Amino acid sequence: MAKDGSTAATDGTATGSGDIARSLELLWGTGDRPGRGPKPGLSLDRIVTAAIAVADAEGLAAVSMRRLSTELGTGTMSLYRYVPGKAELLDLMLDRVLGEPLPTDTERPVDTPPAGWRASIDAMARTYRDNLRRHPWLLKINQARTVLGPSALRGLELSLTALRSMGLRDPELISVIITVNSFVEGLARTQADAAEAVRETGLSDQEFWDNQRPYLERAMLSGAYPMMAGLSEDAFSAEFDHFDFGLLRLIAGFEALVAERTVDGTADRTTERTTERTAARK
Repeated sequence: MAKDGSTAATDGTATGSGDIARSLELLWGTGDRPGRGPKPGLSLDRIVTAAIAVADAEGLAAVSMRRLSTELGTGTMSLYRYVPGKAELLDLMLDRVLGEPLPTDTERPVDTPPAGWRASIDAMARTYRDNLRRHPWLLKINQARTVLGPSALRGLELSLTALRSMGLRDPELISVIITVNSFVEGLARTQADAAEAVRETGLSDQEFWDNQRPYLERAMLSGAYPMMAGLSEDAFSAEFDHFDFGLLRLIAGFEALVAERTVDGTADRTTERTTERTAARK
């Protein structure tokens, strides 16, 4: 049982499933630092870096304290002086990759959102997609109860700053972020699952569909599926960019909402209230 009283799994596949208090201490640097040990140069930063490298190359299942001790050339017990176990390590790994800098152009400083909320949503989506490609193990973990560290909060702060000009209510701004992230995760998971299926079965996508072709052709000729039978040859083309298509449609939908709010004055009132609250905090 976790210290918060929950019975979440502690197999390292769910964030916030270990000692939450210890994870927070490590994330925010408020806990006791281990003294100099027998292995010079060993640090929490090196441990997290090694864990991410193993997960990127071989998947999250390959990450264990024993494996990391081999990668770092130290004894397994030495690692426990820095991090209690895999569950807490996962919290640190997640915050690290969430803190990877936004892609920037030569005109814009790092960690500065692009001008305009439309460009910001586009950048958010592409950044998250690139992050999932670099770290496919992110799709394998349960982030429902993420232990929030400085990198995660910085990312959320940047996103909210970039989207504030939409003039939406606070819960709606959070929903915009959730919607965009869910869209990106959905497509990324589909692509990752397809690649995993090829690895596990040894069948390419072409071979898989070729096996079904005789049955599908008979089904299409039966007259029972007229809509599908009438689809064009390129309906399921791998060349079609579902990411760009979907992202543009999302942004168009948000544009319609912002325009609606602007007409009835809701956006102006929301922005005014936000400015007043920000000023009050100062």
